This record gives sequence, C-alpha cells and structure tokens, in this order.
Amino acid sequence: MTRRVLKFGGTSVGDLDRIAHVAGLVEADAAEGGGRAVVVSAMAGETDRLIGLTRAIAADSRVDVADEYDAVVAVGEQVAAGLLAMALRARGLRARSWTGAQAGLITDGPHAAARIAAWDAGAVGAAVDGGEIAVVAGFQGATRDGRISTLGRGGSDVTAVALAAALGAERCDVYTDVDGVYTTDPRIEARARRLDRISYEEMLEMASLGAKVMQTRSIELAMAHKVPVRVLSSLAGPGDDNPGTLICEEDAIMEKRIVSGVAYARDEALVSVLGLPNDPDRLAGVFARLGDAGINLDMIVHGRARTPHAVNVAFSVGRADLDRALALIDGAKAELGFELTETRTDLSKVSVVGVGMRSHASVAKVMFGALAEKGVGVDAVTTSEIKISALIPDDHTELAVRALHAAYGLDAA
Repeated sequence: MTRRVLKFGGTSVGDLDRIAHVAGLVEADAAEGGGRAVVVSAMAGETDRLIGLTRAIAADSRVDVADEYDAVVAVGEQVAAGLLAMALRARGLRARSWTGAQAGLITDGPHAAARIAAWDAGAVGAAVDGGEIAVVAGFQGATRDGRISTLGRGGSDVTAVALAAALGAERCDVYTDVDGVYTTDPRIEARARRLDRISYEEMLEMASLGAKVMQTRSIELAMAHKVPVRVLSSLAGPGDDNPGTLICEEDAIMEKRIVSGVAYARDEALVSVLGLPNDPDRLAGVFARLGDAGINLDMIVHGRARTPHAVNVAFSVGRADLDRALALIDGAKAELGFELTETRTDLSKVSVVGVGMRSHASVAKVMFGALAEKGVGVDAVTTSEIKISALIPDDHTELAVRALHAAYGLDAA
C-alpha cells in the first residue's frame, strides 16, 4: 500500500474553523487511496504562550529545568493533533492522535534542541495500512529514557519529513500559507513565479539564505532519504487546483534553469578584525572562538593589512549574534594580538541560486553587472557550486532583488 504524509503548520490549524477546513483537505486526499499520516504544529500563538509560562516560573531558577520546559511546550502540538483527529471522526473517518513518543520518534541531544536518533514507525505504519488516519504531534519525541523532548525551531517540518522517510512514503505534502516556492519573494517582486519543481540542493540553499518556506533541517533530511516534498497551499479548498512546488532530486527536473531563484536576508552584520598578526594560529583562534560558541559565519574576507606582517579579516554574522561575536573576539584581543575591530550593521545579503550555474560561466558577470547598473555596492561575496551571495547596503535590498530577478529572466512566462 502506498503511504503519504501530510503536514499542517500553526496558521493552518489556528482555530476550530481552520481545523475543520484541514479535515476536509485530509479527507479529500485520503479518498485518492493509500495510507495517510498527518503531522500538525501547535495552533498559531500557542507555543509562544506556553514558552511565556515557562519563563515566568524559571526566570530566576538556578537549576536545570530544560526537560520540564519540553514537557510544557510540547502540549501545543498534542492539542492540535487531538482536535484534528476529532474533526476527522466527525466526518466519519477513522482517525487517532499520536504523540511523537507514541509514534516511535526517539531523540538524542539537548532538550529544546533535540535531534532525531531513530524512528520505530511500525505501529504508525500498521495503523495507516489498516485504514486509520494517524494524526501525529509534530516538534516532539522522547529520549531513550522516556522523557519528552522537542526538536527546536521548525521541528514539525522535520517531524513530517522524518516520518515520511520512516514509513517509506511516496511523498510528504507540506501545507502552508503560500501555494509553493517562488522565484523570489512576491511581496518585493510582483512578477515572481511559482516553480513547478526545485531540487533539494537549490531549496536547501534558498532556505539557508533567507527563504522561509521550509526549515533547512527538514530539507537536509529529505535529501538524505530521497523523500519528495511538495509545498502547497492550505488555503485552497478540497478539489481546487493546488499543484504547489515539488522539491525533488535534480534528475527529476526535465529542464535545468541557470538560476532558479533570488533569495535575501536582512539583519546582516560585518565584523572586521584589523591588524591581526599573519600567523595561522592567530587566524584559527578567531574562528575557533566563534565556532565553539555556535555562531554561524557566512562570508569571510582575508587580505593584507597596512601594518607589516599583519592581515585584516572580515566575516558576516546575523545581527542577532553580533554582540556575542564581538564580546568573544574583543575579549581575546591581548591573546590574538590584533589592533582593533570594526562593525557594520546596515547590511543585507542577496543571493542567486541555481543548479545550472555549474555549467554556465556568465552567472557572476550577469549578477554584478545588474547590481552595478543599479548603483548597488557590494561589501563581500561568497560562492558555492550553485549560489553566489553578496553583502549589500540594507536600503538597496528590494532594488537588488528586482534587478537580479529581471537580469536572469525569472519574470518571463
């Protein structure tokens, strides 16, 4: 029997009317035949409310309460799963809610940021093969000693893809408040187009570069287990034309585009470490401190300084990590031996992504030509096999996105 996993986010199950709407979508999908499992997030705003309760009690606590934090915040998904199972039964369907632990999801790692260690999906598989719709609470599982654990931000997407992999599902359908993956943000470029298909690699790059359709961990998991993922609208009605975008292997895309999309991320900062002694150990010391603190870096620029036997090093970080990064570097100034640090916070990152870049040498020429034509300055650049990113002034973000979208012909029908 074929199996399929459907996932609905917090906005999709935000109130009882929307839960009833989701029940109709599930019913229509199940009518196509095969087994169905559904993963749900907490109702919109519920997780924030529960987190607020934990903080109110634990603010002054000097003991470890992370496991109890997970026990509290995981409740939101369980409520949504139970309500959706009830709504499905009201339509005459066989349905049952499952916690992550009941569904066999085993985690390791720290509470509030656990990772999936294994998934024993035998019970869920038997249920869906027997005609029952399994409604699984996303975002949560259990440690090997039976304690509730949560997967962190975007954990319900991760749950859905992992369940699809564990069940050997033909596809994982992620219902959200947009009708697919677009060539860029339609709020900036009205001519942005929905893509019929996009490769795992492209979607992973776009998600990491600011596109918020799906969480990066879920895409990594889908790519590792070759689970096709379809992103589609939860606002459409049962039976409506709602093809969405299929995230799949590159070989399943008939016609390769040079560039598939333009992504952007605001709130970037650039840190410059000036006059660092030209010593590999000192350079390693800078990045070791940042890496040990879990601070993600993107663009790194290395060049000679005016001072003899010294170099200047610059790197970009998210603005939320700027204060921590500066504290770590400036706190080690005497040990590292640099002259001073400088920062810029008025920056954004704009990127072009596409598997076709592997075989086309003109991508960089088009990108920087388009930015130059619009007078957009570039402070740093980073590349991979299928993407080029540039750090630009924040007030030029929308201009740059529209210019690049047009330059690569993404607005063509």
